[in-house]
Parts: sequence; structure tokens; C-alpha cells
Amino acid sequence: MQPDQLNADQFSGYPPQARQVAVHRLELFRQLPLAFLPLLLRELIAYDWKFPAERSDLDNQLAYLSARSSEQLADAMAPFTKLRLSAELVEVNWVSEPAQFSERLTAHLWATHQIDAFRTAAIDYVHKVNAAAPSMPLPLPRLTIAVIGAGVERNSYPLFRRLRPQGVYFNGIDPQNGWHVLLETIVARAAMHPVPFGHWYIDGGAVATPASPGLACVSYDALQGVRNALVNKMRSVMQPGGGGPEVLRTMLAQMRPEDVGLTGAGEAAVLSRFQVSILTEGSGTQLFSTTFVQWSAREALRRAQPVTLLARFTPRQREQSMKDLLAGIEQAPVPDPAGSLIDADMGAYYTWLNQQRLSGAQQSSFLAWFENHNEALAISPALPRGKTDESALDMRQLLRRLT
Repeated sequence: MQPDQLNADQFSGYPPQARQVAVHRLELFRQLPLAFLPLLLRELIAYDWKFPAERSDLDNQLAYLSARSSEQLADAMAPFTKLRLSAELVEVNWVSEPAQFSERLTAHLWATHQIDAFRTAAIDYVHKVNAAAPSMPLPLPRLTIAVIGAGVERNSYPLFRRLRPQGVYFNGIDPQNGWHVLLETIVARAAMHPVPFGHWYIDGGAVATPASPGLACVSYDALQGVRNALVNKMRSVMQPGGGGPEVLRTMLAQMRPEDVGLTGAGEAAVLSRFQVSILTEGSGTQLFSTTFVQWSAREALRRAQPVTLLARFTPRQREQSMKDLLAGIEQAPVPDPAGSLIDADMGAYYTWLNQQRLSGAQQSSFLAWFENHNEALAISPALPRGKTDESALDMRQLLRRLT
């Protein structure tokens, strides 16, 4: 089927809000090429479970396309229209299963040496959409905090080497009550500036603060049952007769919260879908707490675009081969605080990089702290770059230095 044959009934299987958007934009969809429209529908079909920032981005994209005249729209879509598609792709039920179409399209573009043309067209399109999107002011400058090194008593590894050129390295921090002050800070920001999914706390262990209105909390320990259920499903697929890697990839892509024991409605459903995506799309997020925190922070920044994020890295277990884990050969978990510190140090750097990709990056602040120790790295418009500060400061004083 081609896009110009679309009708409203074909979206009857979409969730309510996504179906409403699809029917409203039906005339637009009929004008889009087959190499483009299913990729748009892949985002739209999950509209009901997207974060507000994601919905806004998709709404802006649809508004941009709808504002084009027929000639302008044809010109914008010309690079996608020129792509040669196979008869098999046309036969895919791309309305109901846009993700499956996307996978097959990618394979087809690689096989026919058209992937570079597609990538160029996609990048150009995204730049034009972003340039046309209205600029929305943030309710307050972003603050991202990475806490690393839980459980490490002594350390000789030089921390924050990649971050030091960007800010100030502090080595006179009084660690007493530092963690409590950071928790107080994010809770206060969430209370004073309520924004749906605008304030996040991600922990590689258990959440260390009572539930607070406006604060989205995700923790590795809270998802233990979900992680175990998922690993068991992965194990069954990878054992002889289970189907192998291709079946595993399809199973993970189709995983729903209720398949692994998560439920909820409204914002709880949105957060459940997010947690399932972390565990099904991230490599190692099911098994290693440091990987879980890094990937969760990355996806929260990319998708929810919060103004507050606290990510606490905790000791992961010592590495065991994926082959043994999937085969069910379990060993008693042995924590690796020293190795986890190195992982978390890199994770903090990646978290800062992901913050820099968001709007308002020049006004944002970032803090990385070696938990229960005197080392921290702060990046802020109020601070110089590439400096060392040996001042005796407690955590409240350090936070004030960021503003």
C-alpha cells in the first residue's frame, strides 16, 4: 500500500491520543513518501507514552510539514521520494507495524547502497525542522549532578580528567552531609518549579529519598524483579531451539511493561515504558548498575530534557561473560567498587556531554562528586575553566558557587 491510499480506519489500533493526531493529519500523511512516512508513524504510535518534550518535538515536526505548500512539501520530501524501495517493503503493514518497516527499510538501504543518501536527507530534514521550531524558555537553568564512587574507601585513580578542562576541580570539599544536601536540592527544585518529568533522580542502588511530587525516580534495585524476568526471557530465547539473536531482537522491541510485571496509568505508564526501554534497548543495563545509570541518564536527558537530574552510580558486580549469564551459570555477585569508580567517572563525562546537546547548554551547570570524599568537579557559567580550587567548602557552599 502507498501513503495516498490511507484512510482513518487504518489507525484504529493506535492508542487514543496517537489515533486522534493521525486522523487530524491524514491529508498530510497521504502526501508523504513511503520511505519517510512509516518512520514518522513509528514515533507517533507511541505518542500516548512519550514525555512532554518528546510530544512537543513531534508536534513541531508535524506543524512544520503541515505549513508547507504542496510544492514546498514535495521539495522537502524529494530526497526521500527518490529512494528506490522493493516490492516486499510496499507489502509490509507499515501503518500498524512501523517499527518492523523501519528495520526492513534500513536493511534494504544498506543492501542497495542508498544508506548514505538517506542519512544525508534525514540530517538535512532534522536541521530544517529544528530551525523552524519555536524557542521555548526554560523555567530555570539546567542542573545535572553525577555522584560516583560509592563504597570506595581509597583511590589512586585520577578522577575527572576529561571534565577538568571545562570547569573547576575542587579538592577541599567537606563530604559530611553532602549526599543529603544534594537530595534536598533536587527535591526543592522540583517543588519550586513543577514541570512534568522536568526533575529526575536515578540511582544505581535504592532510592534514598521518600517519593516527592514532581520528581521522577528510577532505581536499579527497584527494578530487580523486572530485570530478572527480562533476563529469564532472554535466556529462553538464546538457548537451543529458542530462536536465536534475531528472535531476541524482535522480542525486546515488542516488550511491554505488563510483560515484565510493570503496570500503571497516566504518568506512571509513561515512566514504566521508559524503564522497559532502558532494559530492552541498552546493552548490559539488565546486569550492571553503572551501565544502567549511565544509559538511564542519557535517555532521560535526550527524551525528557529535564531541568534537574541527579544520577548516582553505585558498585556494579564483577563482570561475568554474557554467555554464562544467558546460559544460567550464575556466580555469587561480587561488587567491584574500584572498577565501578572508573566506569562512573566515564559515565559522568558522558552525562555532561549529553546535557550539552540540549537547549540552554551555555547557562547550564554540572557537578560531579566523589561520594563521601573531598573531590568534585563543577562546570558553570559562573566558574572559570581548567582551574583547581583547594578551598575548604561544604556541599551547600559548593552549590552556591555554581550560580
